[in-house]
Amino acid sequence: MGDARRAVVGASNSSAAQSFSLCDGEPVDFVGGGKTVHGKLLLFADGDVLRAYWQPDDRPEKYVLANAGADAVRLVASAPRGTPAPAGQPGTAMRPQRVLSCPIL
Repeated sequence: MGDARRAVVGASNSSAAQSFSLCDGEPVDFVGGGKTVHGKLLLFADGDVLRAYWQPDDRPEKYVLANAGADAVRLVASAPRGTPAPAGQPGTAMRPQRVLSCPIL
C-alpha cells in the first residue's frame, strides 16, 4: 500500500516538495520514513520508448520509475534497457512523484 509521505523530489530542497526535470543526471531524492536518500535520474531510449531510472548515490542499484497514475510511480529494481538518452533530453518538468512502492525503502 502506498504511503503519501514517500516521494521522489527535486534535490534542491528535499524538505519541500520540489519539481525536477526529466533529464539524465538530474539530482532527485527519495524522501520518506523520516529520511532522505540522495540520488540521480538516468534516462535511456529504446526506440520511441524513454525510460527513467533512479539510482541512489554510491549504490549500484537502479530503479525504473513505473507510472502508477497521476503524479505517482512505483520504483522497480531493473537493469537499464536501451541506450543512454542525450544529456538534457527530454527536459520535461516533473512535479514531485508519490512513491507507491519501492523494494529497498
